[in-house]
Amino acid sequence: MGLFIADFHIHSRFSRATSSEMRIGNLSQQAKRKGISLLGTGDFTHPGWLAELKGNLTPRGDGLFEHKGILFILTVEVSNDFYRGGKSKRIHNLIFAPSFEAVERINRVLSKFGSLEKDGRPSLRLPAEDIVELVLEVSPQSLIVPAHVWTPWFSLFGANSGFDSVEECFGEQAPNIYALETGLSSDPPMNRRLKSLDRYTLISNSDAHSPTRIGREANVFSQPLDYLGVIKTIKENDSERLLYTIEFFPQEGKYHYDGHRKCGTRLSPKEAMANYNLCPICQRRLTIGVMHRIEELADRPDGFRPSGAIPCKHLVPLVEVISQVLGKGRDTVTVRSLYERMTDSIGPEFEILLEKEKGEIAQVAPPQVAEAIIKVRQGEVEITPGYDGVYGQVRIRAEEKSPSQMELF
Repeated sequence: MGLFIADFHIHSRFSRATSSEMRIGNLSQQAKRKGISLLGTGDFTHPGWLAELKGNLTPRGDGLFEHKGILFILTVEVSNDFYRGGKSKRIHNLIFAPSFEAVERINRVLSKFGSLEKDGRPSLRLPAEDIVELVLEVSPQSLIVPAHVWTPWFSLFGANSGFDSVEECFGEQAPNIYALETGLSSDPPMNRRLKSLDRYTLISNSDAHSPTRIGREANVFSQPLDYLGVIKTIKENDSERLLYTIEFFPQEGKYHYDGHRKCGTRLSPKEAMANYNLCPICQRRLTIGVMHRIEELADRPDGFRPSGAIPCKHLVPLVEVISQVLGKGRDTVTVRSLYERMTDSIGPEFEILLEKEKGEIAQVAPPQVAEAIIKVRQGEVEITPGYDGVYGQVRIRAEEKSPSQMELF
């Protein structure tokens, strides 16, 4: 059995609002620095990206593909745009495929329902139920997973265009849904407040639009690395093989609380409900966040954990830890150079965040950085929740910086 970290949901540079740096070489390099062994390709429906995947990835014969020591699994996120009960619905779904041949069959089918060339995440005039049926018909070993299931827009349970249950959305194909992607604004404990979700495996992924964002959420497996094995573990909700997920603090997600960005209004679900879900400043309807929707649908108290539930660990990305401690922007030369020095000297980012002792970290980084990493592991953070497209802020309860010590680095 091998331990490995997987991030299944990313995008290529062919997706809208995505960095031009999203190329295979950059992804492999960044995955190695992060400590990710298995990375989703994203965007396999786009002909330009698919050509690059075929030209750069070496098939291993087991459904996975290799580039410079990093393994890839064929994935894509699609938007299903349809009407149900006279209302517009937009649901995003992830598709996993076992081979380029399967991808080509899937793409031929999906091309009948929308352009695959306009966007790496194509919009398809196709109900969510129908895409499950069509994909499994041409590729039975594929897997469909509803994406970021709680975000207000484009998701299964979203406040603006979603449903109240998996069955309501997927109808007769609901039994072929085995897993849900929690998204950045929710975590497994929040999802476990709904008894109806107990049978689903909860996976977490970065939905990265730039190389440095891969792995901000991920999944930790202990099993042989091959396509069918990974899919089987996900389908069976196997807690002996899917050990835990790596999570954002969900409050940091940009749709955690209710709010109105234009007015700078951030409200808890209780506060929003007391104001009839209207902005107290302009009286327009608030964007209803993830916590509000969970409160609406939950049939369990906060903190409930069903027996056998796969655990999770909340982390702050290393570059953000460094940025906070140094008091400099995450993309500055100072922060990036220390990040690279640490990952070159101590080990990949996830080893540093999850395993390394404070003393070993402090040999390469300022002691305040080492202290902050340990504090994050222990959950010693203060969080201002995100709302209406504004990311929340996580502040680490770190000790005051000593100028003399910082100058050494």
